[in-house]
Amino acid sequence: MNTYMPNETTVERKWYVIDAGEYTLGRLASEVAKILRGKNKPIFTPHADTGDYVIITNASKVKVTGKKLDQKIYYHHTGYIGGLNATTLREKLAKKPCEVIEKAVKGMLPKGPLGSKMYKKLFVYEGAEHPHAAQKPEELKLG
Repeated sequence: MNTYMPNETTVERKWYVIDAGEYTLGRLASEVAKILRGKNKPIFTPHADTGDYVIITNASKVKVTGKKLDQKIYYHHTGYIGGLNATTLREKLAKKPCEVIEKAVKGMLPKGPLGSKMYKKLFVYEGAEHPHAAQKPEELKLG
C-alpha cells in the first residue's frame, strides 16, 4: 500500500470571498488561517501548502469586543534610537483597516517560508469590491 502525499501539482485550490463586516476580528482571523493552511481539507499535510485563496471584503467594518479599540496597541520600530511607534486599534482601523486583518491572520500562520507562501494567498480589501471576479470565488459563511 502507498500513502498519498499531496504536493504543489496535485492540490486543487479554490477561491473564497468572506465579508468581514459580519465577524469579530479574532474569530475571522482564526478561520481564515485554517483555510489558508488547508486544515479544512481531508488532504491536509503540515509540511505542504494545501490551502485555498481567501478574499476578505469590508475590512473597515470588522468588529472587536470590549475595550480593544483603545487598549490594543500595535508597535513598530524604525530601527533608529527612539524610533518606537505605537498606534491604537482605533487609529489603525481609521487609517489602514486592511493591515489590522492581515496582521491578525499572519500571526496565526506558521513562521518561515511555508507561512510566507500561505500568507500570499490572502487578499484584503477595505470596501465591498474586489478585482478577482475572473477567479469565480465562492461566497463563504464561517461557522
